[in-house]
Amino acid sequence: MSDRYPLELVVNGRRVRREVPSSQTLLEFVREDLRLTGTNLSCDTGDCGACTVLVDGQPYTACIVLALDVEGREVTTIEGLAARWQAQSGAAPPSLHPVQQGFLEEGGAQCGFCTAGMVMAAAGLLEANPAPTEAEIQAGLEGNLCRCTGYTKIIKAVEVAAQRMRGRPVH
Repeated sequence: MSDRYPLELVVNGRRVRREVPSSQTLLEFVREDLRLTGTNLSCDTGDCGACTVLVDGQPYTACIVLALDVEGREVTTIEGLAARWQAQSGAAPPSLHPVQQGFLEEGGAQCGFCTAGMVMAAAGLLEANPAPTEAEIQAGLEGNLCRCTGYTKIIKAVEVAAQRMRGRPVH
């Protein structure tokens, strides 16, 4: 008897159908089955946020969510974030999402290991709250750990992205 089950969902705007093991995590599915390797594996317990993706626009730690639990839902990885922004805003095709651009401009990427998860958590935060305070940004990024411990640049990057997404001048 096979331990594989049908799974259908939308990943980065593309409908995907596969048969997956019942124990396969969403992280394993996007990295191994779809070869979307921008989502990082780190703690494998949902404690560090390096594996954060958006599921229906909400941040999820993909290492502790089973792939079958997102059946029929929309998953966005770091590879699809700019296209998601374009679809939502009607903007010209961007090369980067405003959060990615903010991280680049403000030095929020630092060593880069946590960046994809931080960017995804920030994008989910700004979808829910387009004008967060610094305290709300800190709360929105809880669970996303940075080994460089330089959260100041990350928070500034999210503030810059929020301004840009609201159409306000930056700096």
